[in-house]
Amino acid sequence: MFELFPNSKTFLSIGPLSIQWYAVLILTGAFLAYYLSLRNTRKMKYPDEYLEDIFLYVLWAGIIGARLWYCVFYDFAFFIKNPLEIIAIWDGGLAIQGGFIAGIVVAYFYTKRHNLSFLRLADAIVPNILLAQAIGRWGNFINKEAHGDIVDASFFDGPLAFLKDGMYINGHYYEPTFFYESVLCVIGFIIIVFILKKHQNKRGDLLWAYLMWYGVIRFFIEGLRTDSLMLGPIRMAQLTSIVYIVIGLLGYCGLFERFFKKPKPTMIFDLDGTILDTQNGILATYEMLFAKYRTKAEFSEEIQAEVLGPSLQEMFVKHFPDEDPAKLYEEYRQYNSEIFLKVNKPMDHAIEMLKELKENGYVVGVVSTKRRDTVEDNLKDFDMLQYVDAIVGAEDVQKQKPSPEGLNKILKDNRWSRDEAIYVGDSVMDIAAAKNAGLYSVGYFFNPKKKDNLIAAKANEYIDDLKDVLTIIKKDIYFTSDQK
Repeated sequence: MFELFPNSKTFLSIGPLSIQWYAVLILTGAFLAYYLSLRNTRKMKYPDEYLEDIFLYVLWAGIIGARLWYCVFYDFAFFIKNPLEIIAIWDGGLAIQGGFIAGIVVAYFYTKRHNLSFLRLADAIVPNILLAQAIGRWGNFINKEAHGDIVDASFFDGPLAFLKDGMYINGHYYEPTFFYESVLCVIGFIIIVFILKKHQNKRGDLLWAYLMWYGVIRFFIEGLRTDSLMLGPIRMAQLTSIVYIVIGLLGYCGLFERFFKKPKPTMIFDLDGTILDTQNGILATYEMLFAKYRTKAEFSEEIQAEVLGPSLQEMFVKHFPDEDPAKLYEEYRQYNSEIFLKVNKPMDHAIEMLKELKENGYVVGVVSTKRRDTVEDNLKDFDMLQYVDAIVGAEDVQKQKPSPEGLNKILKDNRWSRDEAIYVGDSVMDIAAAKNAGLYSVGYFFNPKKKDNLIAAKANEYIDDLKDVLTIIKKDIYFTSDQK
């Protein structure tokens, strides 16, 4: 039998099974916070999997933490004697502060494991928790809990009249403190997300603002409630709120920055036209293919400019549609290897730059549209492979640049920081890939014919000498595409 009881604790009953309004509202709030957070992390170009993981881990940790906090400070002796009652959350009894603390701890360790910026992610997620709390408080209304002291019926004359019937409990009317908190949470969300965020000075400011805002409102509302969790004579929520306020204030003033020092930026480079001057070798090899399968005259200046950057597969399909790409690749590789050392060389200052990065503890990666083994061979030829920690080549991804797949892969596989990462490349595709991955992009002017297009790509910064990379990494900025 299907029953819907909007005026009871039960949201839905199907035979012996029932779903409580309390659970529905908590999950509604959680999924709203998830949706808003997902919008933020997508703007930051995070792969969705990170937020999906955090949401699941934090949701479970938050529910468990909130319940245990309630059980410990409500009636610890009772729950020890009746352990099965600990899981009876459908009757109410979740302490949001315990849930928040548990969730923050789990999220912190997740970000450390995956080398993500805890403060940057917290800014993207935590303010949205205010809306989840605002919705969840209505579960208290339905469960007839989290209210204040007895009031006269006239208290509900006016704008609070719609709450009057729901606040009539066991023959008395009670002050709707749950409603105060719900409204103030919405106000806090608006202030932090739509006002403070526009004037944010550093990572973590929105997290610290949440702690201060919620700490203040909860401290005063808790003083009105009649069902506070106690630690001796002290209202536990007020004590925790004071801790929130102090931590938030100190964090907002920047006193925790030494505990959240920015890591050295992850350094990722394109290969051809960036750290290796392979233009002559590439053009000579394509010229050989055109001479064999088309005509040398068809290898125009326009096509010459086009083949510098895209993957071999893409160019083979476009310019040699009737030939076997695998056969073309083997011919290309064989001929290119034969002439490689004769016509190619490292870019000016490339070796010195990579050596200094390595000596100073920076991790260095290469993401190229060439096959990985070819990249390794090219670097070995100039004794540069020793300075490179990881390589992603054409066979490692399904989509080539400007897709961010290669950059995301090298970051994820090596657990390198994506919140402090620089990608240096010489083509429009390189800059687009960096932006699509949310990385700080540096456009390198090597080919004068590509300069105008590269400027139009709007990289974060431009250089015409690789030694300038050593100056960029010393800047006191956030190395992300939005520099936040």
